Amino acid sequence: MTSLLPIARPPWKGLGGDLESACRKAIFDFGLLDNVDRLAVALSGGKDSLSLLFLLHALRGRGFPMFGIVAIHVRGEFSCGAGIDERFLQGICQELDVELIVRTSTKKLENLECYSCSRERRKLIFEAAKEAGATHVAFGHHRDDSAQTLLLNVLHKAEFAALLPKLAMHRYGVTIIRPLIYASEETIKSFAQQYGFHRISCQCPVGQDSRRKKTDRLIQEMEAVFPHARSNLARAGLLYGSDKAREI
Repeated sequence: MTSLLPIARPPWKGLGGDLESACRKAIFDFGLLDNVDRLAVALSGGKDSLSLLFLLHALRGRGFPMFGIVAIHVRGEFSCGAGIDERFLQGICQELDVELIVRTSTKKLENLECYSCSRERRKLIFEAAKEAGATHVAFGHHRDDSAQTLLLNVLHKAEFAALLPKLAMHRYGVTIIRPLIYASEETIKSFAQQYGFHRISCQCPVGQDSRRKKTDRLIQEMEAVFPHARSNLARAGLLYGSDKAREI
């Protein structure tokens, strides 16, 4: 019986092939899967993390070893990103034969703030990854996220620092990888729409007015004058920001 869940797998339709090519290029260019036997995927349930899970699952055994995958989801009273029913993710992971680990955020409305929330969620993900025997954690950050980060760091901290495709988190004993670093948000959005899993909006009451959101709106204004501003910022971050880049 065909699953009613929105599962994306080859042979691709629409932009799937382009997205896979971008993912493969990032993996090869930056050695993202070198010496990786078991990989954790940070799974919020939004279009980015689900696209990443589907792509990495499809790549196994097709030019890459059959590395193991474990998905890690952080639930809580307030969700950073998808705000999705946990049973939906359980169904998708079961269909893919991927273990799903769930951790719980402690954030309440009175102490909800982007920076501390992000740090707590990452700590929960890193600890779960290590417990599952995964030394690398894949995040669904894409080209547009990197462009936002670069401009945000320049304007807020006078630092030329974008998102790194691969970053060793020595304090936590894991390495972050970002296989979608070459992919645009628009491509990911179209991919998610084609396969029926782009229907979720952010449930965070403070996220829509964060510095990152304001920076994205600023880039949109810049694109009216410089149409390639977003892609050029992301490219500059990869070409010139690697030596100085660090997480914000």
